[in-house]
Amino acid sequence: MKVDINAVQFKADKKLENFIEKKVGKLSTLFDGVIGSEVTLRVEKSESKNNKITEIRLEVKGYDLYAKKQSSTFEESTDTAIS
Repeated sequence: MKVDINAVQFKADKKLENFIEKKVGKLSTLFDGVIGSEVTLRVEKSESKNNKITEIRLEVKGYDLYAKKQSSTFEESTDTAIS
């Protein structure tokens, strides 16, 4: 499954990209007919330490699945969105 990662107004490092590809890639084993996925990473401009947002969209035959979570790290928000 192809995983497109879009980091909004910053450059995601290779370690973060590999982490996301591994986690999102596991979702293809849970759903039949997964065509692809798109992950958007964004930092919300606020004073809160929980300002990292991960949005995951799975392209599945017939419909799309979408999850959005916010936490203090991209890894944590990715894990939460996948759960």
